[in-house]
Amino acid sequence: MRVLHSTTASEIERVGSSGPHRFNPQDFEAHCAELHLSAIGEDGDVQARCSLWWSNTPKYKQHRVGVIGHYAASTSEAAFAVLASAENQLRSTGCTFATGPMNGNTWRSYRFVTEAGDQPAFFLEPANPPEWPLHFETAGFSCLASYFSALNRDLSRPDARIEELQTRMAEAGVTIRSANSDLTRELDAIYTVSRISFQENFLYTEIPQAEFVRMYEPVLPLARPELVLLAERGGECVGYLFAIPNLAQAAQGLRVDTFIIKTVAILPSPELRGLGSLLVARAQRTGHALGFKHCIHALMFEDNVSLKISRRYATVMRKYTLYGKELAG
Repeated sequence: MRVLHSTTASEIERVGSSGPHRFNPQDFEAHCAELHLSAIGEDGDVQARCSLWWSNTPKYKQHRVGVIGHYAASTSEAAFAVLASAENQLRSTGCTFATGPMNGNTWRSYRFVTEAGDQPAFFLEPANPPEWPLHFETAGFSCLASYFSALNRDLSRPDARIEELQTRMAEAGVTIRSANSDLTRELDAIYTVSRISFQENFLYTEIPQAEFVRMYEPVLPLARPELVLLAERGGECVGYLFAIPNLAQAAQGLRVDTFIIKTVAILPSPELRGLGSLLVARAQRTGHALGFKHCIHALMFEDNVSLKISRRYATVMRKYTLYGKELAG
């Protein structure tokens, strides 16, 4: 088993991008990765691969963090070869901690499904074979952070707190509206709130607004503006909720009766406490009025705040894990 190093998309293409876990070499450059590793079997096929980041990476305790992403593996042998090589490479750059799977930062795809449940995958949800988390665990990685998605099966159920929350926000001067039909006009406000709201999020890394816009633009035509809510005070955005129909149902030939709450972001201010809960309640009420039957609260960090909001309406349907490992000197 050989592990080859590539530093450009063209080098990755020459190594090979075919096989069961086909990789688009252009993602390497689009995601600003610094090195790509390919484990090559005796037949010359790529049996495992990953990309590495070590320069502009998240902060974690006292560590210098290296990131492992773009991960895929066909065999355990290839998986262990590519992960061992990744550790050695990150250690050689001065990293003292490795985390993955993460495609560079938490704005992009990251974490493994580790408790799949019995619900079908939803639109834009990460997916992986069940053995991939085992590859990381066998290589000495352990759970660094846990996440969950939850399903509200009954949008018709009223929330008794919504009137109280609306009154409190009105007293604070906060109004809530649905997004403009041209969602691109809302991206400046959404980016501004995101970069402030997410600063204290686990493993947060800031990205330029231009990259943020590029990430959102492909999704905007698929969204329903009625399900994108903006909270404003004094003419400025202080929070938002971004939701999108579960288009995975359409791909399966089913009626789209479910929408997904992907992001809720609120500026840090004592007067805005409860605004996230109000936005979720308003989104679910709006979704029900639009004819949706169910709502998925997607990919939430497993902490007290998100669990408290979600448990009021929904039950956990899936769990995810982000792994980490200290790198010995």
